[in-house]
Amino acid sequence: MSSDTESKYSIVDLFAGAGGLSYGFLQTGKFYIKAAFENNLNAQKTYKRNHGSAEIYNDVSDALSDEIRAKLGQVDVVIGGPPCQGFSNANRQKNHAISQNNSLVKKFVQTVLHLNPMAFVMENVSMLQSDIHRFYVDETDEETIKKYGIKTSPSEIPLLDAEFLFPGIADIAKNMGRISNYLWNENDYLALNVVFKTRNNSKKLCASLTKHKKRLLALAKNLIASLDENDPVLRHNHAAGAAIRSYYNVAETQEAAEELCKAIMPAIMLQRMFSKAKEILDNCIVVDNYSIDNGLVAHVTSMAVIDYVKSILEASSTGYSINSGVLSSADFGAPQKRMRFVLIGVKKSICDDVKLPIGTFSEANYRTVKDAIKDLEEIEAATEVSDGDQGVQLPDAPKDISELGELLRDSKNLCNHVSTATTPKALERFKAIKQGDNFHSLPPELKTTYSDTGRTQKTIYLRLKYDEPSGTVVNVRKSMWIHPVKHRALSIREAARLQTFPDSFVFCGTKDSQYQQVGNAVPPMLAKALAEHIYNYLARV
Repeated sequence: MSSDTESKYSIVDLFAGAGGLSYGFLQTGKFYIKAAFENNLNAQKTYKRNHGSAEIYNDVSDALSDEIRAKLGQVDVVIGGPPCQGFSNANRQKNHAISQNNSLVKKFVQTVLHLNPMAFVMENVSMLQSDIHRFYVDETDEETIKKYGIKTSPSEIPLLDAEFLFPGIADIAKNMGRISNYLWNENDYLALNVVFKTRNNSKKLCASLTKHKKRLLALAKNLIASLDENDPVLRHNHAAGAAIRSYYNVAETQEAAEELCKAIMPAIMLQRMFSKAKEILDNCIVVDNYSIDNGLVAHVTSMAVIDYVKSILEASSTGYSINSGVLSSADFGAPQKRMRFVLIGVKKSICDDVKLPIGTFSEANYRTVKDAIKDLEEIEAATEVSDGDQGVQLPDAPKDISELGELLRDSKNLCNHVSTATTPKALERFKAIKQGDNFHSLPPELKTTYSDTGRTQKTIYLRLKYDEPSGTVVNVRKSMWIHPVKHRALSIREAARLQTFPDSFVFCGTKDSQYQQVGNAVPPMLAKALAEHIYNYLARV
């Protein structure tokens, strides 16, 4: 061990992203990174640029190998933010029954067991503490549930509404061979589904039908040719194919497009059902039975993600004292009200009653958007990512710079000050939106982007308020967040400032990737507070 690391505690970072969590630990001067696991190549580049010589692995599964464990040696702390969407009734509207990210939370738990650190920190969305985030029990879970006494509940996966049922549908849902025969080519399904999803906006519906004409006519030919009068699925497919062909051959009118949507609905719903049924089989989900009393439903068993994590890591055989809760980044000095679920574990041999850190800021003295980015106000944002990578020389800081601004302005060269080029239509919208307002405050003639404007999220086209903390920073390019006083989108660097990344921390990759990396990150200021808190426990040994 080098002299630089011999007095510090070692860290392994799982699902590291750009490395906000790691960076906060490094900022304490009391930890060093042994290894990080991250599969996004752009995030890897960012991590390497800002975290010294840490070894980066592509696949988090590698952390579970004996070879890597031997190579790493003693690991003091495992940290990470495994993505977790869980599931809820919202999945009834989606094509997916199971979040592929659920398995990543399991991998985090398995890695803690495998590397046996003195402490760990798991960070996630604030909803993780609720019952909504659950795992469907699969065949590999049954032994674990029994061993750790994990609480489970009956659950349902709705597969198909009652109006689309026919005799024998449940038998198809259980049979991978039959499902595979019925599933369309994915691009064919996506093209028709894009059309179907625009059915409530006639202008977009007709434009979508025009755009996908070639592929849809080819699909129609196949669907018509596959007719078997004795097969309900193929009958619906044939009806969808005939409706597509009729639309293009007879009349491409708004009325015809609406009729087309009615005709393709059964085929679309069946494709969604096959896709979900395939996921259940692919993921070895344990199905108690399928019922058809109220549509086709798979009856399964589920467990809350939080119960799974705590039951395993708090077990006497594992030996961790655990505490968890939702922390607000604003309480720890970040200029944003980002609520994150944090779970901390420390070996019971070190401490039998773990607490969560307590922030030193309150609503009366929260840092604001102005504190974070006001000193950059007159520095023009580039629109090309290459210019942002090169950076611009910063003038001397203004005399009225905030304490936070001074802290984050730690480089003479400002990189990543890049925003999305402003179109004439966007500029019209920007000018019409006041601080704190969003897309919904626009006059009707400027609300032309979204197919269902009433359901547009309140974070879309949000102009930030200078004198308050921001809301949760996500991919602000996708949300089109607007600078408080400039008629342009928020830059990558400004979003990074709201996340408390200092200017010396440089993001790499495409423009969208940089925005996404910033939005996915843990604010280093919150991470630093967690690191200091963990250090206080480890220093007892």
